[in-house]
Amino acid sequence: MESFEPSEKGVPGVVAFIGIGANMGDPVVGCRDAVRRLGAIPETRLLRGSSLYRTEPVGTRDQAWFINSVAEIRTGLRPRKLFEALKGVEREMGRTEGPRGGPRIIDLDLLLYGQEVVAEEGLVIPHPEMHRRRFVLEPLCELASYAIHPAFGISIRGLLDRLTDASTVERCITG
Repeated sequence: MESFEPSEKGVPGVVAFIGIGANMGDPVVGCRDAVRRLGAIPETRLLRGSSLYRTEPVGTRDQAWFINSVAEIRTGLRPRKLFEALKGVEREMGRTEGPRGGPRIIDLDLLLYGQEVVAEEGLVIPHPEMHRRRFVLEPLCELASYAIHPAFGISIRGLLDRLTDASTVERCITG
């Protein structure tokens, strides 16, 4: 388990990466709002965010393209509490349950939580699909190409280099 050490900004905790996506309403505004809200979660500090990427839908293709990004945070919350806080942000932003892979006002995924591997009811970290998704790996690689996937022992850059997902992912707005 990763230790809780003070960060340069005074927030103790673990570095975690959050995947962000939206394709309803104004998805650029929604993603930026979500990033801002991440910094307001108790015991959590937003460290930085990736560029925004325009991405084609994966799975359910008959829908608007997405805007995706990744945020890097430092948090003192344990994985389950952080996950619950992310779900709370989604609800506050108007997210309702819909079809898996379908349109959404906002989607926040807990991708990595330090080097922890978690397999609990309703919570799996690292995110079980991240290594298969270009729309996750491109922005994550922008922030932390050197980070090691704790279950596979491969860097994010290595996962991206091995990726077979040929979906379109275009950087559209820098940081």
